Amino acid sequence: MSKESKEIDQYTANVLQNGLSRRSFLTRAAIGTGGLAFAGLTGSVSASSAAQTQEYAQIGHATLEFMPKPRAIPDSEIASTQTFDVVVVGAGASGVPAALSAAENGAKVAVLQKQAIVVAQGNTGSGLDLKKSDKAGIEALINRLMADNAHRSNPALLRSWAYNSGEAISWVIDRAKKGGATVVDQGTKPQHGIKGITEYPLEFVTSYFGPKPYTAGDGMRALAKTAEKAGVKFFFNTPANQLIQDATGKVIGVIAQNRDGKYHKFMAKKGVILAAGDYQNNKAMCDFFIPDLKNFERKQMDRTGDGFVMAYWAGGVIEPAGHTKMLHDFDAGPAAMCDMPFLVVNRKGERFVNEAVEMSLMNNYLRSEADQGCYSQVFDSDYMEQAKNWPGKAYTPEELKNYMPEDPSEKKGVFPSQINTFVAETLEGLAVKLGCDPKTFVKNVNRYNELCKTGRDEDFGKAPSKMAPVLKAPFYGIRRRMRLSAITSGVLVNENHQALDADGKPIGGLFIVGNMGGGFYGGVDYPLTVFGLSLGRCYTFGYLTGKYVAKL
Repeated sequence: MSKESKEIDQYTANVLQNGLSRRSFLTRAAIGTGGLAFAGLTGSVSASSAAQTQEYAQIGHATLEFMPKPRAIPDSEIASTQTFDVVVVGAGASGVPAALSAAENGAKVAVLQKQAIVVAQGNTGSGLDLKKSDKAGIEALINRLMADNAHRSNPALLRSWAYNSGEAISWVIDRAKKGGATVVDQGTKPQHGIKGITEYPLEFVTSYFGPKPYTAGDGMRALAKTAEKAGVKFFFNTPANQLIQDATGKVIGVIAQNRDGKYHKFMAKKGVILAAGDYQNNKAMCDFFIPDLKNFERKQMDRTGDGFVMAYWAGGVIEPAGHTKMLHDFDAGPAAMCDMPFLVVNRKGERFVNEAVEMSLMNNYLRSEADQGCYSQVFDSDYMEQAKNWPGKAYTPEELKNYMPEDPSEKKGVFPSQINTFVAETLEGLAVKLGCDPKTFVKNVNRYNELCKTGRDEDFGKAPSKMAPVLKAPFYGIRRRMRLSAITSGVLVNENHQALDADGKPIGGLFIVGNMGGGFYGGVDYPLTVFGLSLGRCYTFGYLTGKYVAKL
């Protein structure tokens, strides 16, 4: 048995035995996988799922309403049947690479997408350049990512990304360009978070679809054009409803509906790859798995957990509650300044935290209905000197104008509707622009300046080297609004991204990639150590899984 396989087995065993009996674990998973929105869902039920449903019936009627038993669709309701080698559910940052990779390896591929177009978000996807990186440095990075993820990740999956991502990202860049995409390799330049992790060489391949408002969505649509030329058939406005399983429980196809509501079978000789995204727009699932984020806006749409429901009824196991989620705001002001420890205040104008806390973790201080993930960074006209040794890169006053809605200059590489950087000659004037109470704001700024003068942060304990007073006009503020961008926990898989059942055994014919896949993260918050890790994982595991399933 390989090192990776042993790590997968140990991880799965730890998850299934993490203080939970088999029955209570599956109960928790089941409660979280469905929603009242799926009350009319149809699906074929494996023998193991049927047994689980009977077990849940003992818990109470509410559970069954939450996770309704699917209705088997008879052949009399099937309008057509088509057969492929591989069927991919979801045309996004993992589904499109999976489809193209499978096609390039000789498979006949279908992609089912409930929307009318390919949909993906973000700009940056990262991988390691193995030719320029030292193995000791790679392992040091894996160790850091394990720590970032509260040591709950499956190390085999992290290594799979680390040792295959450079190849995969380069492949995505090349194939997307062939489809007409605007994309560049930024290399290691944007990887500010890796500083200090290791003294060994560590270099990156970093794809960037941009500048904004051009995004990875545009890039994946270009990649889909390359996939179509390779023979992949896309079926848009065709949401998948259920997985088809044979008598052994092996997944052998998908039933989907077209816009007219008719059912169609898409049979898969080699396997079905679920790449349907997360569940952030499914209130029932969110209330169970991420109840602490009830006051945060959702950044995406149509992420309703369809794939999770299908995987569950095929016997899949969702990671226990405590799902990893991504919350940030790279658009209000320069992303390179997001982690600089300037004074921060909440909506009331009150200082509320040691500003050395990274933006990716700031949501934990802003969960209330009053805050809803909103806060402001505040600094004065000496900020360039103050921030010269801080993480990231300080933009000059002239460069900041690109992020100022009040400045008449043309905005480039940003979403104009989301920029929120302001400047004022007085603290009171800045407070108004930031939406804070001026008296409260000025009181808190003055208190902070007193602490900076003494060099002792008696309120929150920030290091003197990170304390910068706000004294000299003009004064600046970046009003950031963190929204839920993605949920990155999912269904347990092995090293080949094959779904696992409650006994840790692979479910035949069923593979899961992207934000539906479990085990890669593990902490409550998504780590920003590697900039672009999320898309990098999606591209890499889509690329690897498509190739693997095609060769079965």
